[in-house]
Amino acid sequence: MLSRTLGVAAALFFVMVPASSQLVAAIGLGAPPLAGAEVLFDGTRGMLDSKWTYWTGPRFASSLPIKWKIVDDPVDRGSVLMTDDPAASGGKYGAADIVTKKAYRDFRLHIEFLVMNEKGNSGVYLQNRYEIQVCDGDRTKHGMGAVINETDSPYHAYRGLRQWNAYDLVFRAARFKDGKRIEPAMVTLYFNGIKVHQDQQIQQVWGGATSGIDGGNDRGKGITDTPGGLKLQCEGHDVRYRNVWIKELELASPSTDFSN
Repeated sequence: MLSRTLGVAAALFFVMVPASSQLVAAIGLGAPPLAGAEVLFDGTRGMLDSKWTYWTGPRFASSLPIKWKIVDDPVDRGSVLMTDDPAASGGKYGAADIVTKKAYRDFRLHIEFLVMNEKGNSGVYLQNRYEIQVCDGDRTKHGMGAVINETDSPYHAYRGLRQWNAYDLVFRAARFKDGKRIEPAMVTLYFNGIKVHQDQQIQQVWGGATSGIDGGNDRGKGITDTPGGLKLQCEGHDVRYRNVWIKELELASPSTDFSN
């Protein structure tokens, strides 16, 4: 079913990692799943309902079944997911966010998104904690492609409104010993085939209890040793997703770099 979402007109960016690596694959728009990866969204309602649910945080205001819509791809052939849920109208993040039913620790993720309108806002949350921002027009630390509030926005890599964009990343969960965090979470991110963050440490959850797991613990600094799902944010804006896949990893060393 993935072929429905890739689109023959999509521009492709090919950045190859060494042949000895388990992460060998093209990255960027249209990247196919790695061997052993799990497809999380293929353009079908069936997969949405089977692999995703709502995150029922303190601001949750929607109800199952998921109200997000399956719509035609506005650029290429196929069907895509639209962040359309009345409960989130007015920018109420946490009211209708969706999260995978499965939780993850270390992983390689590919996800493609398209922002339809100016200032359109969503977000990709790693472990339902750490947000990689999706926000048109924002070039700040709260802007497009930023590890929210912890890095600058790599806005130069953004292709613009009503164009498909791709995040490819490797994430390593925080490490703990005797119940205490001894290493923070870490991520390396390619944005449309351009490396924009390398081995970026992530110190906390931002946005409070309505933003995700541990957001209400010690003002987001009370990270716990608990895996979490991939979450997509609904803020009452028209943002669309396609070609989402994930591969679980076991990263012994504190590095997430998968450079060429």
